[in-house]
Amino acid sequence: MQVTLKIFRFNPEQDRKPHYETYPVEAEPTDRVLDLLEYVKGHLDGSLSFRRSCAHGVCGSDAMRINGRNRLACKVLVKDLGSKKITVEPLLGMRVIKDMIVDMEPFFEHYRSVQPYLINNDPPPRQERLQSPEQRERFDDTTKCILCAACTTSCPSFWANEQYVGPAAIVNAHRFIFDSRDQGAAERLKILNDQFGVFRCHTIFNCTEACPRDIQITQAIGEVKKAIATGRID
Repeated sequence: MQVTLKIFRFNPEQDRKPHYETYPVEAEPTDRVLDLLEYVKGHLDGSLSFRRSCAHGVCGSDAMRINGRNRLACKVLVKDLGSKKITVEPLLGMRVIKDMIVDMEPFFEHYRSVQPYLINNDPPPRQERLQSPEQRERFDDTTKCILCAACTTSCPSFWANEQYVGPAAIVNAHRFIFDSRDQGAAERLKILNDQFGVFRCHTIFNCTEACPRDIQITQAIGEVKKAIATGRID
């Protein structure tokens, strides 16, 4: 069948403002949107620019807006969209470098700000730091984040003010705050108890809906809010 790709285009070296270009493409229902973009770049317009790497939903590099929703182009099939017209646009709230490529550095700056690594000042054990299956399960969901930014760029609070740390950073803070081996929870909670921290979240659930890894992001944010409010991690 033939589908029509309507693609956001912007090259700051040539264009005064963004525009859209359309490309008719033959596609199978089981083709991924990434396959169609690769076809356009390889056969119709080599100037088209977008990020991609693993193409298997693990690296998160090909997050973009597809028919108005944040998705990974490598995971969305043509048949999933229910339309022969497919609009592809860059993530919202970030500076467009070219076409679907956005500046991810502010996103990663927020990510780094929450100290997304294990903090433990005890002498290293002879083997590994042990924890029970129940302790591991406590933060298992938030270990699945692939830093695609789909959640953060679907958030109205982030659109309103890019200083908001955003859902992805809070998810990665959660992953260590509730890790029984970690000793940095108090510092992370202090960082997130800021005017642009966790309480900027208004529980809209856009982030949870956008997550390609099905992380319960809004729940994780609520647990971080509770930890700050009660002073307890449980």
